[in-house]
Amino acid sequence: MSQKNLETLTHGVFTALVTPFHQDGSIDWEFFKKILRDQKEAKVHGVIPCGTTGESPTLTEEEKKQLIKTTLDELKGSGIKVFAGTGSNATRESVAFSRWASQAGVDGVLLVTPYYNKPSQAGLIHHFKSVADAVDCEVMLYNVPGRSVTSLTPATIAELARHPRIRSLKEASGDVAYTSEILDHLEQAGLSMAILAGDDATFMPLMSVGATGVVSVASNLFPRAMVELHDHITRGNLAGARRVHSKWYPMFRDLFVETNPVPAKAAMKIMGLCAAYVRAPLAPLTEKSLATLTETMLRCGLEKGSRA
Repeated sequence: MSQKNLETLTHGVFTALVTPFHQDGSIDWEFFKKILRDQKEAKVHGVIPCGTTGESPTLTEEEKKQLIKTTLDELKGSGIKVFAGTGSNATRESVAFSRWASQAGVDGVLLVTPYYNKPSQAGLIHHFKSVADAVDCEVMLYNVPGRSVTSLTPATIAELARHPRIRSLKEASGDVAYTSEILDHLEQAGLSMAILAGDDATFMPLMSVGATGVVSVASNLFPRAMVELHDHITRGNLAGARRVHSKWYPMFRDLFVETNPVPAKAAMKIMGLCAAYVRAPLAPLTEKSLATLTETMLRCGLEKGSRA
């Protein structure tokens, strides 16, 4: 199938959900459900619980399972896809958890490139195919060399695209040319794969070269604006897309003034969407960074009660 058949591929705005906590570190289920209801009302295309934005390294297996179950229950019948973050740097664990999520009813699983142990490209192929062989849902690869050190090469991505369940890629290298290189490898091989921007700031640029959507941190705060941006791009309204991108770019930038999701949670607290608590080893936003973020929020018109 050619890369031109984009209508069959995963597309749109997928929110990488934060996991709200109480001060004692337990999950705030009331706020989590509130976030899910807001995503439903905004008509995002998908959500991803238990990703890096959800602080997955600090969640227990039971907490992850409950987050996934709650997401499925709250969004049942909405048409919003649920992709669960089930990857780790251990293939056996990734297979087991992905199989559980698939059986629980998710539309897909998001698999991060194994971190710290730095597998070879052959090791990466074995890792991802092992998971794909064990599930009945879509597999979305997650290439994030800034966190995992190891990067998927375009040739490896093309090889993985031959698997019938490996259908999408969250591309977070920040390199627009790299996305073009991936798409060229797929085109030459007669294969297709949805590529979603892994950073809000590269959403519009990557869509311009053939990406189909975004896995967004910003859509925790202003999902309607992110859906609007996607709609402008897909309808060919470049002026409208530029207007939305330019308005929200300062937030795309300053939501990463410190390690994600610390700034996002601080901003969500200001908006009344959840508390700002994060689990160690993450730490609360510094006063300097909070001042920068608050100023940017005011500039963009975000305040308590905002529904952008």
